[in-house]
Amino acid sequence: MNITVLDDYQNAVRGLDAYKLVANHNVTIYNDHTKNEDVLAERLKDTEALVLIRERTPIRAPLIARLPKLKIISQRSVYPHVDVPALTERGILLCSDMHPGRPSYATSELTWGLVLAAMRKIPQEVAALKAGRWQSTMGVGLRGKTLGIYGYGRIGAVVAGYGKAFGMKVLVWGREGSFERAKADGYAIARSKEAFFEECDVMSLHMRLNDGTRGIVKAADLARMKPTALMVNTSRAPLIETGALEAALKLGRPGMAAVDVFENEPVLGAAHPLISMENAICTPHIGYVERGGYEGQFTASFGQIVAYLEGKPINVINPEALANARK
Repeated sequence: MNITVLDDYQNAVRGLDAYKLVANHNVTIYNDHTKNEDVLAERLKDTEALVLIRERTPIRAPLIARLPKLKIISQRSVYPHVDVPALTERGILLCSDMHPGRPSYATSELTWGLVLAAMRKIPQEVAALKAGRWQSTMGVGLRGKTLGIYGYGRIGAVVAGYGKAFGMKVLVWGREGSFERAKADGYAIARSKEAFFEECDVMSLHMRLNDGTRGIVKAADLARMKPTALMVNTSRAPLIETGALEAALKLGRPGMAAVDVFENEPVLGAAHPLISMENAICTPHIGYVERGGYEGQFTASFGQIVAYLEGKPINVINPEALANARK
């Protein structure tokens, strides 16, 4: 089978144990990134099974119409980047392991790494030491501070646990489901959204991006934050109103930000205003990018292709496509 993997930035896939599942097939792996439809159509013209790494490349109807041999798209997790009706219309399966009940510990760990790095000014001190200076800044400890979790789901709950272990007061805001889960775990609920932003010393976003959450954090919310506070976003950039975080940092409320996500990715050439700001720490969407997570992701993605070839497809998102599946 002709299998194509897109966006393997680190050239890591062939080195995974999971790769053994498909090593006897004709596998093509691209290490660069493109959203150009003509380029993608040429690259994928003979592809029968397409493996996507999260949401890096959109697969929409115009491109799908130009892929006559495609039979299955295999990936893990959510799929807002894939035009499912267009796949179904052409008998192409989308198989995606939604890993129910399993939080992304990797993203949770990176979130906490960013909190520590920003509050203790670790990147600045590393750079200063390399430049020949000694103790150039003054960081802030976490014990006794308030950690705000906006969206108490699987990842938010893990990050809250890290905060508790560091002696922080955990405060939660979100929808009713978040309140119920947080209360059950013994955490406090903010009196209001306004009070939540005003009281947090560290505020971390943990929710999916959809029509209901896009731009959920407004400029007015950020303006309520303390000048010593830190805003962390390892979820999705558009959860924050476009341009609001950059403007807020310039105004000094909040005083710091740590982000792992951007509106348009990948960001190359440092072409985003946050990257050059002294009070922002930025990482290139590496929350889920670690070896154990990749093994799990590609074991699932390649395993779905194996199951399809055995005539027993699993984790099928569009079972309607089975009726006219391509042979």
